[in-house]
Amino acid sequence: MNILILEDEEPAARQLTQLLAQAGHATAPPVLRSVEKALTWLQTNPLPDLILSDIELLDGNVFSLYEQFPVACPIIFTTAYDQFLLAAFRGNGIAYLLKPFTLEQLQAALAKYEQLRTNLAPPTPAPSLPPDVMRELTQALRQHSQPAYKQRFSVRMRNGLYLLQTADIAYLQADEGVTFAVDSAGTRYPLSGTLAELERQLDPSRFGRLNRSELVNVAFIERAEPYFNNRLAVKLRAPGLTLTTSAAQTPEFRRWLEG
Repeated sequence: MNILILEDEEPAARQLTQLLAQAGHATAPPVLRSVEKALTWLQTNPLPDLILSDIELLDGNVFSLYEQFPVACPIIFTTAYDQFLLAAFRGNGIAYLLKPFTLEQLQAALAKYEQLRTNLAPPTPAPSLPPDVMRELTQALRQHSQPAYKQRFSVRMRNGLYLLQTADIAYLQADEGVTFAVDSAGTRYPLSGTLAELERQLDPSRFGRLNRSELVNVAFIERAEPYFNNRLAVKLRAPGLTLTTSAAQTPEFRRWLEG
């Protein structure tokens, strides 16, 4: 652990270095006695893991240093003055040792630092998975996250309920307040709900809007040709089935066709 000591009194700095050695820190930390020298040191060296900081240095109050240089590492304050307690903990202070303090008090402050460092350490990254497993997981998650679109409609007919698969719908058409699904044979099936409501239930990659009253299934489109007034004539894979886009919807429909 890299420690920096800010202490203007030489006997106090020597005693603190000895206490650190007794606490298991054999390497003597650098000792700086003034705000000016501390600022220069912090600007030209990597930030230490921990600072042991007196408050009154040779050329002024240490809080002027922390105003000039934002220190991100924890600080243990070592001072003979108790009136700076609140200011110390407004910053990065994690302990406040009043001189003269004992080895046990210093060890307790260092233990607090170690506990904070352990609790705030980033989690150990999980071992990486093989590429083929990652691909399968990604595909499964993508499929799971996709919204569930309508796969079939239950249509009430004269002889009961008929299940109409969305894949068999060539297009949907709103006609006089009723929405019909139309298959490739031209059979019309009345559905519940407005065209806008049904559009939200259908896969937008398969069903695109032609105009205010029609949606078309891309699987049934044979070709699209220019038509009058910047519209498109959309010919379906069924005899005689041709739909047209509205002028306003044509640009969006072109983008939808291109996928």
